Amino acid sequence: MENEKDEKINIALWKNFISFGKPYKKEFKILIIVMAFVGIIDAVFPLMTKWAVDNLITNISTKKFVNFSVLYALLVAIQAINAYLLISTAGKIEMGMAYNIRKIGFEKLQILPLSYYDHKAVGWLMARMTSDIARLSETISWGLVDFIWGITLMGTIMVVMLIMNWKLALITLSVVPPLILISLYFQKKILKAYRNVRKINSKITASFNEDIQGAKTTKTLVREEKNLEEFSDITNKMKVSSIRAVTLSAIYLPIVLTLGSIGTALAINFGGKSVMNNVMSYGTLIAFMSYTIQFFEPVRQLAAIFAELQSAQASAERVFSLVNETPEIIDRPEITEKYGDFFEPKEKNWPLIKGEIKFKNVSFCYKEGKKVLNNFNLHVESGENIALVGETGSGKSTIVNLLCRFYEPTEGDIEIDGINYKSMPQIWVHENLGYVLQSPHLFSGTIKDNIKYGKLDATDEEIIEASKLVNAHEFISNLEKGYETPVGEGGGLLSTGQKQLISFARAVIRNPRIFILDEATSSIDTETEKIIQNTIHKVLKDRTSFIIAHRLSTIRSVDRILVISKGKVIEEGNHENLLKKKGYYYKLYTNQFIEEQSNALMN
Repeated sequence: MENEKDEKINIALWKNFISFGKPYKKEFKILIIVMAFVGIIDAVFPLMTKWAVDNLITNISTKKFVNFSVLYALLVAIQAINAYLLISTAGKIEMGMAYNIRKIGFEKLQILPLSYYDHKAVGWLMARMTSDIARLSETISWGLVDFIWGITLMGTIMVVMLIMNWKLALITLSVVPPLILISLYFQKKILKAYRNVRKINSKITASFNEDIQGAKTTKTLVREEKNLEEFSDITNKMKVSSIRAVTLSAIYLPIVLTLGSIGTALAINFGGKSVMNNVMSYGTLIAFMSYTIQFFEPVRQLAAIFAELQSAQASAERVFSLVNETPEIIDRPEITEKYGDFFEPKEKNWPLIKGEIKFKNVSFCYKEGKKVLNNFNLHVESGENIALVGETGSGKSTIVNLLCRFYEPTEGDIEIDGINYKSMPQIWVHENLGYVLQSPHLFSGTIKDNIKYGKLDATDEEIIEASKLVNAHEFISNLEKGYETPVGEGGGLLSTGQKQLISFARAVIRNPRIFILDEATSSIDTETEKIIQNTIHKVLKDRTSFIIAHRLSTIRSVDRILVISKGKVIEEGNHENLLKKKGYYYKLYTNQFIEEQSNALMN
C-alpha cells in the first residue's frame, strides 16, 4: 500500500493539472464570474434585511414594501439561475477534465512497452485511471466553486461590515484567526484519520477479492476459520479507525459553532449597547449578526479546500507518474512522420514483410541488470518454422519478445527482410504479427466480436473461414447462439480449449507474415491438442513462425528446433537429427515421452 504523507501544497503540480482544463477556458471564466456574483448577492441579503427593519417595520409603506419584495424576489431568481449555471458548468469541467486525462492516460498505456506492465500491478493502474482521476477533477471543479464563493463572500462581508461600523466589525471578526487555525488543525487530523480508513478499506476489498477468487483453495485447505479470523481483525481495525475519524469530526463541528456563537454574542453585546445609545440602528445590528453567522461557513469551506488539496496531491502525483511516463521504446520523429504511429498509421508507405529474420550480436538484460542474451545470433528464412526449447528462464520468451519489439536489444540489431526494425515504426511489426498465448485472453462480447479483434472490418464469411481453418467452426456452430454466443468476462463461459481455438482464429484472420505460438497447447487437454495440431501445419504454411514448446511431441514437424540454455543455442536441428545426437534434446524428449506414457497407463 502506498503511503500518503502530509505535505505542503505543490503549486507547480496543481498548475500542471489545471492545464488539462485548457479546452474549458470559457467554462472556467463563466464559473468564476457566476460564483463571484453568488458571493456578492449572498452578502446583499443581510443588507436587505437591515433596510427592511429600519424602513418597513416602524414606517410601513405599501410602495416601499412592494419595491422591496420585487427586488428580493429578483435576487432569489438570479441566485436560482446562478445555481443552475454553477452546477452545470462545474459538472462540465469535472467530467471534461476527467475525460481528457483518462484519454491521455489510456493513450499512454497503449504505447508503453511490456516492461512497464512488468512492474505495475493491474490494481495500481486501475486506481490511477478511475478513482484518482475522478477525485482530482472533482477537487478542481467544485473546489474552485467553494474557493471563489468563499473569497468573494468573505471579502464582501468584511468590506460591508467595516463600512457600517468598523469598530464592531473588528470586535466581531476577532474570532476568525483562531477559527482558521483550529480549522486547519482539525482538517489535517480528520483527513489523516479518513486516509487510514481508506487504506484499511482497500485491505478489506483485497481480502474479499482473494477469498472469492480462492474459494476452492480455501475449502480444500480448510482455511475458513483462519480466513474469518484474519478478516475480523481487519474489519475491527476499520471500526476503530472509523470511530476515531467520526469522533474528530464530532469535536470539530461544536468548536466551529461555539466560535460562531462567540462572534454573534460579541455582535449582540457591543452592538446592543450601541443600539441602546442610539449610535446604531436595529437593522445594522441584525445585519451584523447575520454577517457574523454567514462569515464562518466560507472560512470552514476554505480550510477544507486546502486540506483536500493537500490530501489529493498524492493522487495527482500518481496520475502524473502515469501520464508523464516516458516509453522505453520510442519511434524517432522522422520515422513517425513517414510511416505513422499506433494511432495514425501510414500503411501505404510500409514495405511488405516477407518474414526473413536476423538477430545480429543481440544482447539483452532486464532492468535488474543480469544479461539474458549475450551476442545472440540467429538467421531465419522467410516461411521457416522454428521451435524454441529449453528450461524456464533460458531465454526463449525473451527472443520472441525482442522479435515482436515488446522490448528492444540492449546491444546489437534485429532485421526483418534486411531492414533494421528500429528504422520502422513499432506498429509495422505488430500489424504483421499473429500471437497465440499459453493463456489466451478474450474480451467481453461474443465469439464473433473476439475473432473480429484480429481484423475489425472482417466479413462474416472471413470469420467463418478463419474458424474453419483452425477447426473452431464445428464447436462454435454447435453452441445455441453460434458466433453470437457471449464469452463472458475474460472468456470465462468457455473452456480453455475453446478459448485457445478462438484465439487461433483471431490471429489467423489477420493473415500475418510472422506467427508466434507461446506454449499454445501446454494448458489444454490432449483431445483439443490433437485438433490444434491438425491446424498448425495449415496455419503456419508459408509463414515465418516461432513456437515456444512445452510438449515436445507438438514440434516434431517443424523445420528447425533450437535448444536454448542461458541465452545461447546449445543444440540445433530438426526432430530426427536431434534425437540421433542423443544430447540435451534427446534427454528432454525421452523423459517427457516416458512421463506421458506412464500417465496414459495410469489413466
